[in-house]
Amino acid sequence: MRISHIILVTLLSVTFSWGQGEGIVLEQLAAKLGGEILLSSEIQSNLDYQEAVNGGLTQTQECQVVEDLFLQKLLIDQAKVDSVIVAPEQVEGQLQAKIDYILQTMNGDVERFQNYYGKTVTQVKNMMRKDLSDQMMANQMRSKILENVQITPREVINYFESIPQDSLPFFNAEVEVGELLMFPEVNQDERDKAIAQIVDIQNQIEDGVSFNELARKHSDDPGSARMGGDLGWQARGQFVPEFEAAAFNLENGEISDIVESEFGFHLIRLLERRGNRIHVEHILIKPEITEADVEKASAKLDSIRTLILRDSVPWEIAVRKFGSDKTQSFHNGGRMTNPKTGNTFFETPDVETDVFFAIDTLDVGGVTRPIEQYDQYSRSYSLRIIKLFSRSKPHTANLGEDYDKIKTAAVQQRQQMYLDQWLDGKITETFIEINPEYISECETMEKWRRVNLFTSQP
Repeated sequence: MRISHIILVTLLSVTFSWGQGEGIVLEQLAAKLGGEILLSSEIQSNLDYQEAVNGGLTQTQECQVVEDLFLQKLLIDQAKVDSVIVAPEQVEGQLQAKIDYILQTMNGDVERFQNYYGKTVTQVKNMMRKDLSDQMMANQMRSKILENVQITPREVINYFESIPQDSLPFFNAEVEVGELLMFPEVNQDERDKAIAQIVDIQNQIEDGVSFNELARKHSDDPGSARMGGDLGWQARGQFVPEFEAAAFNLENGEISDIVESEFGFHLIRLLERRGNRIHVEHILIKPEITEADVEKASAKLDSIRTLILRDSVPWEIAVRKFGSDKTQSFHNGGRMTNPKTGNTFFETPDVETDVFFAIDTLDVGGVTRPIEQYDQYSRSYSLRIIKLFSRSKPHTANLGEDYDKIKTAAVQQRQQMYLDQWLDGKITETFIEINPEYISECETMEKWRRVNLFTSQP
């Protein structure tokens, strides 16, 4: 069931406007699930991605990718019915984290990023934003559906004992770690310098110097600076509050007064507005973080470490009181989550290099001294301390060492059963149309054959 890259026109064609509305692209409709539509391009891009990650896909794996997309659309449809909302700042936080990770693998080289993707950082973010928002909405709806699924200790034991002895998993050496992260505060002198620079740029603009040229020359936003400060078309909710409030209050062609946000100082120019979407340019000046600022933050973090080691303040309280809420671990009691598994355990090769060396000789329960990090792309510093919660040797799964993991597996099995029941009911009560091309070769997708099927036109 390999899907052709050639764009086809089906019984119900869907038109999409790209960029600023210069052209119209016809898409093949793969499915309509309640109020949501699934396009052939969405399926193809997910298949391409999974194929690249896994080095190829079997027929069964292709079918699973498609079925997961069907489920995601139904979850989004239900989320809208139940008024489930994903905060824009959450989307932006995860979106920026993804971009930062990609840039990190490229040593912060923005030009290499643009050559690889054929687009600026801002353009790539704009392309990723809706998909990420949809994914987060679906996940939030899934969590709401499964929030009351519980399991007793006896059921965990029964689940473990139901696994044949020769089928018990073997666990490699693993660690469970937490982090408390903070950012150095800019000193007043550097803040004043940044204000003076943005004021000077403002004066130059008033004297007739090109906004775009000044953005290219001075802006500290590398993604948009190369484009003369252009941030493209953005919907309401995509910017930090201070920036958005100023941008949406401008008239076409108007330039804002100086706006301060968590990123620094901005000058914003509104090019055009269409309802809740705006096309803006900006110039960003970020105050510099000095070595003294970093040392001050490091000393503070080391003092917090001392309080934790003396049991003067519990780890979770310290994270909530002193840590940055811009990290995933902040919302998980300071425990880091393994993106590969979704739990808090890391096999040794999966641990970040600086963390690995920091905890290598650390005893369980110990906390590292502050570790400094510098992001070349955003030109920002951060510091963190790492706590080692547990360390295990390679072993066959057992209740003594692996109860939490076994419980997680048992809960996941229970949740999957519950989700399958919800899906059966949702399919029955929702109007669904599916192009049979996407399920005809999938033996595991029998339940989807009960819905309305449409066929492609020649």
